[in-house]
Amino acid sequence: MAEELISINVWLAGRSYRIRIKATEEESVRKAVKVADDKIREMRTHYAGKDDQDFVAMSLLMYAANAVTEGGSMSNPVAEKDISDMLKKINDAIGE
Repeated sequence: MAEELISINVWLAGRSYRIRIKATEEESVRKAVKVADDKIREMRTHYAGKDDQDFVAMSLLMYAANAVTEGGSMSNPVAEKDISDMLKKINDAIGE
């Protein structure tokens, strides 16, 4: 039987997103959102005058670069699917 999805609201880069996730993923998703939001906030303090999309893009680039540096590549099918699923949920939430 498929696990039931729950709806949660998360704040990222000053915006609220309503996403549907498995209940077992909630803690991990909330931790990931906090880490990402902290990184975006850090970018704001270092690079004044940019818009939020720039900060999000720079933060994403830093995470990707770290993954490649630490793991040798980003070809982890499970992680790629999880990231892809989360990006789809965010895009659905913002209506893109």
